[in-house]
Amino acid sequence: MASYIAFEGGEGSGKSTQVRLLANRLGALVTREPGGTPLGVRLRQSLLGVGEAPIGDRAETLLMAADRAQHVGEVVSPTLSAGQHVISDRSAYSSLAYQGGARGLGVDEVRRINEWALEGLWPDLVVFLDVDIRAATERIVTPLDRLESEGDEFHAAVSATYRALAAAEPDRWIVIDGLGTIDEIEARIWAEIEPRLEA
Repeated sequence: MASYIAFEGGEGSGKSTQVRLLANRLGALVTREPGGTPLGVRLRQSLLGVGEAPIGDRAETLLMAADRAQHVGEVVSPTLSAGQHVISDRSAYSSLAYQGGARGLGVDEVRRINEWALEGLWPDLVVFLDVDIRAATERIVTPLDRLESEGDEFHAAVSATYRALAAAEPDRWIVIDGLGTIDEIEARIWAEIEPRLEA
């Protein structure tokens, strides 16, 4: 049975690298949010581009949900229906952490918006790469986007919200220590993912 697996974590946590490695192992489709569809590419530029027009917190939340609604309808659901795993770099849980937690809009409020946008299709498994903020920041080599450039207090709130979400849904979430070599982290992820896929 095909699974929908999302990778979550703060900026510089190493999600994108581990997404590709797990997808290669499973023969899965790789996608991302925002930006997993043509519409999403345009929304991503507006949401994350430095120098773009200012976006209010509620508008940011709704634009993220719009990207997600298109992504699930156009990419995730059809791929799962065809019997192929989907591995996504971020998911609706990002909005719970970033907009619900760090922006202070409320996790439950943001969850309700995304439940409607997703038509209830949340990831089957969530891999959370937990990395210290300072260590993660040192990994970022490209220019910072709009969310990456938020301050330490913002990113600390993101991490705290992720940890709370993981604790609330232990059957869905896999918390991985994101420090170490790429191979070490990949091995930790696979040791947790393999038995869950076989269950």
